[in-house]
Amino acid sequence: MILTDTHTHLYYETDPEKLSDLIQRSLENKVYRLFLPNVDSESIPLVFGLSERYPDHCFPMLGLHPCDVKANYKEELDSISKEIAQRKVYAIGEIGIDLHWDKSTLSIQQEAFRTQIDWAKNSDLPIVIHCREAFDEIFEILNELKDDKLRGIFHCFSGTLEQAHKVIGLGFYLGIGGVLTYKNSGLDKVIQDVSLEHLVLETDSPYLTPVPFRGKPNESSYLVYIAQKLADIKQVSLEEIAEVTTRNSRLVFGV
Repeated sequence: MILTDTHTHLYYETDPEKLSDLIQRSLENKVYRLFLPNVDSESIPLVFGLSERYPDHCFPMLGLHPCDVKANYKEELDSISKEIAQRKVYAIGEIGIDLHWDKSTLSIQQEAFRTQIDWAKNSDLPIVIHCREAFDEIFEILNELKDDKLRGIFHCFSGTLEQAHKVIGLGFYLGIGGVLTYKNSGLDKVIQDVSLEHLVLETDSPYLTPVPFRGKPNESSYLVYIAQKLADIKQVSLEEIAEVTTRNSRLVFGV
């Protein structure tokens, strides 16, 4: 059985021994494939440090997180673009729009999002989208720029069934994480009506920790609890969830 965490920030742990333990626990829980999104230029060395240390298990992605789109965003984009030109990455991400913390930066978030979508298309890479309280704003840009090259994952999907169908209609996958295990999230009812063929799994560690560890820092080894919850909802085996969602991740990332 092979589980794939399509979105994890394990590299935030900078203590080498603790980081090694995080990876070891992931492997013990059959989470063999970890995709690492950076958030800004300063996090790039951490992403590559981990992916170079565990090249068979960790895969780097690069982009500018919408919460890090600030006054200096053009310099940040330039730095990240140079890294993408020089190094192997598997997606542009995480990118998108976040209106939870700061609505005043919407216009530059939109510009940064468009720019990074262009990078992805030019490099034939998928995008990994961060969407928080900005579904309509993001979808406006995706509809504007959609073509055969536009593809990827809606990271941390927690929307409605109607939104899920919109995402799927554009050819994107839904990234399903710890929110699925939360009692009152309603995501379980949405996912009940979505085929496994459109889903990938993620932790977003150290955030959004699944039950039964909610309230503690998340880690990639906990992906198995999300996978088991999905198996319970779909009334299939854990092994089938692993097989289908890992296959989907290979279709997205090409590895």
